Amino acid sequence: MKNCCLVLLALLPLTAFAYPTELKKQMNGAEVSATIQQIDSNIGGLTLYNYGLADARCTAQFRNGPEAPRNRATELKAGESVTQTVRFARNIIRLRVDVTCQPL
Repeated sequence: MKNCCLVLLALLPLTAFAYPTELKKQMNGAEVSATIQQIDSNIGGLTLYNYGLADARCTAQFRNGPEAPRNRATELKAGESVTQTVRFARNIIRLRVDVTCQPL
């Protein structure tokens, strides 16, 4: 039983996934916070939170290696939070996200 537990503990790091992320923000006066989330080995997410008093329009471009960039756009009302997700065909090597927001 003890050996079986040791084998399971040794295999545990093989099941974990983590990849480096880069976030580039251009807020243009909008009061929005952005956070990258690692959801799965081929799925990434971005959480946007508008903590300002004005509404904002945000676009995000997700890039992963040689695959085509994926674009997402949303409008955030004051105090609203939105999560955007993207699924790639391959495992994510390095997730790069460019966020651009404009106050409305």
